[in-house]
Amino acid sequence: MIFTNLQAASWDKVGQAQEKGFFDFDFITWMAWTWQTASFFIFIALCITGMYIWEKKVPGGTPRRGILGLDTTRGDRLFVSLLGSAFIHLAWLGLTDMILWIATVISLIYAIIVFRYV
Repeated sequence: MIFTNLQAASWDKVGQAQEKGFFDFDFITWMAWTWQTASFFIFIALCITGMYIWEKKVPGGTPRRGILGLDTTRGDRLFVSLLGSAFIHLAWLGLTDMILWIATVISLIYAIIVFRYV
C-alpha cells in the first residue's frame, strides 16, 4: 500500500526516546515538532504572507456579500476557510480511522467554495 508510512505513532511509543530529526530543536521542547507539524505552521504563515502581498498589490477594500448574507473581505474568507479546515480535520480524526489526506482534499474544496461563494 502507498500510504503505509503515513500511520500515526501508537501510544506505546510516546515516552520512548527517538532519533533526533531535522525539526528537533533543544529550545522547542514543549511541542512535538515533526515535519508535518512544521509544514502546517509554515503553510499558515505562507497563507497570511500571501494574503498580505495580494492585498498590497490589489487592494480589496469593499466587502462582498456572499450566499450567507454576510459582508466578507478576502481576509475574512481566509480566516473562515482556515478555521473550517481545522474543524474538518478534527472531525476526521475523531470520526474515522482513514488517512488524513482525504480530509486535506475536503478542506481544499471547502476553501475554494468559501473563497468563491461566501
